[in-house]
Amino acid sequence: MLTIHQDQTPEGYTICRPVGELDAFTVSQFRQALAEMASSKRLLIDMSGVPFVDSAGLGALIGGIRRARELGGDVAVSCNRPALVRLLRTTGFDRIVTVTETVEEAIAVLDEREEPEGDGEAQAGS
Repeated sequence: MLTIHQDQTPEGYTICRPVGELDAFTVSQFRQALAEMASSKRLLIDMSGVPFVDSAGLGALIGGIRRARELGGDVAVSCNRPALVRLLRTTGFDRIVTVTETVEEAIAVLDEREEPEGDGEAQAGS
């Protein structure tokens, strides 16, 4: 069984919090939830409540991130489960999206990405 919670922060972040196993049996529910949140400018997916992800779940996660980016949004994933973080790093998932341990760290990363646009100075050494 999978439950998906959605929160809005005052700063304009949409947080998707799936709770339960993300596998072939629950992937359609997760895919639908991500599709509904894809228009968010800043989407955070908190995977801390997910003990297991199979290839179908990973595919749905990647598809949701792709859709959000196609609509002009930015996405980050947070997860404090070592086995799942290891899976995300082993599969190269962390090369397509930022993976942090906490939601707060993910917010900080997305906030940093926005700062150079509003800042008139170019970053030295970048």
